[in-house]
Amino acid sequence: MPLNQKKDNFIDKAFTVMAELIVKAMPIDEKEKKAYIYYRQGLNAQDSGDYSEALECYEESLKLEMNAVDRSETLKNMAIIYMSNGDEDRALDTYQKSLDENPKGPSCLKNMGLIYEKRGRRAQEAGNQAEAESWFDQAATVWTKAVRLYPGGYLDIENWLKTTGRSNVDVYF
Repeated sequence: MPLNQKKDNFIDKAFTVMAELIVKAMPIDEKEKKAYIYYRQGLNAQDSGDYSEALECYEESLKLEMNAVDRSETLKNMAIIYMSNGDEDRALDTYQKSLDENPKGPSCLKNMGLIYEKRGRRAQEAGNQAEAESWFDQAATVWTKAVRLYPGGYLDIENWLKTTGRSNVDVYF
């Protein structure tokens, strides 16, 4: 293992230990503390590529977590795993659950749009232009919401909306 990667791992581990100690010392509900620890363990497993372990930790975190924004973040991470594993339907469902918890999650909308746009390209390659246009329209709908929530944050999406003629005049305001 290269020396700089060893340092990164040491820093990651040290941060995790320090964060867990801080959380344990904070005057918050015990369930919330446990939820956070499961969440951090899930992040570490996800970063290591151990997606099944990450999903297990995220599930445990969701059982305990009461804060909607934190639940939303956990669900988003789960959706990212489903998306990377090719389970697009489950990813879309989980992104929607994340948005139900926190409607102001632009990255969920961005990722949903990526799935819709990919499906549109596949339909287009298969010669089904009507289906492709339907998927592209769905991508435009969620991407427009994402751009409104995070103006200037998704320039590639803003460009796609413009070049495909799916940009609304007020999308940036």
